[in-house]
Amino acid sequence: MLNVIKQFLGFGSKVDYAKLVNDGAIILDVRSKSEYAGGHINGSINISVNTLVNNLNMLKDKTNPIITCCASGIRSASAKSILKSNGYINVHNGGGWISLQNKI
Repeated sequence: MLNVIKQFLGFGSKVDYAKLVNDGAIILDVRSKSEYAGGHINGSINISVNTLVNNLNMLKDKTNPIITCCASGIRSASAKSILKSNGYINVHNGGGWISLQNKI
């Protein structure tokens, strides 16, 4: 059960986030605009998880790697599920943005 929870939150198998970014992955920060304004990963795109479904047109290539992030990993896990259910095939939950920043 713990492994399922870890995997859902993006803490399962090890992902080489730096390689994904070097290969052109999009970093999608799904926090609110005000949270994003308070600090974020340079080059990331901000679409709040609450508006993601209505803004999928901003993520045109469904095969391009996407790394979701937020404050803790909960909203980014939800965003990953939303993206996967809309046909995006290479989506990774990066968890909290500060932690992700240290991995790239």
